[in-house]
Amino acid sequence: MKEVLLFDLDGVILDSMPWHVRAWQEAFRSFGLEIPEEAIYLHEGAIELDTARELFTGQGITPTPEFFREAFRLQKEIFTRKYRSRVQPFPGVVEQLEELKRQGRRLALVTSSHREILREVLPASLEKLFDLIVSGDRVPRRKPHPDPYLTGLRELGVHPQRALAVENAPAGIRSAKSAGLFCIAITTTLPPEHLREADLIVEDHSRLFRWLRNGRNS
Repeated sequence: MKEVLLFDLDGVILDSMPWHVRAWQEAFRSFGLEIPEEAIYLHEGAIELDTARELFTGQGITPTPEFFREAFRLQKEIFTRKYRSRVQPFPGVVEQLEELKRQGRRLALVTSSHREILREVLPASLEKLFDLIVSGDRVPRRKPHPDPYLTGLRELGVHPQRALAVENAPAGIRSAKSAGLFCIAITTTLPPEHLREADLIVEDHSRLFRWLRNGRNS
């Protein structure tokens, strides 16, 4: 069993991705763009100039840093105004995290969301379970770059072999693997064929937490 468990937030701890996706689609529509839902799920946590350019070039848009800054600002505004109240932890997640803490495991949250969004959606009862939170505004490069997980490992003082990551999207998996971590992917937002870079794929939280408690799938 791994001593340190590093969790993504959206789609892993919080059932929030459908609302983030809606906010992104509405933000892009203000620029005259129709971005399919699956495309946004595939680029979760990595809608930036160097990682999501192809989303826009096919629609005749040449994205610029200014475009992404304005789209990101608008998405946050729409999400906060319309959808944040609908976000909840996945059923049973808080209780399962509490059990892992009782086992003596150290827990960290590694997310592309900025701290201002975390203040809106992360309940205090959930936040207190994490020994460390690495938000997207704390690192020079967000996922799929390794910076978020490397920051978490450095601040916890732990070697990658003593930790693992839990993710639900390709960018997060690549970030974790690039940081040298074993990565478990959960199919809350995408089917297994999009998560093949992970070391292990689980279909629900019951199997995920069984594996995390026992170090195996049963």
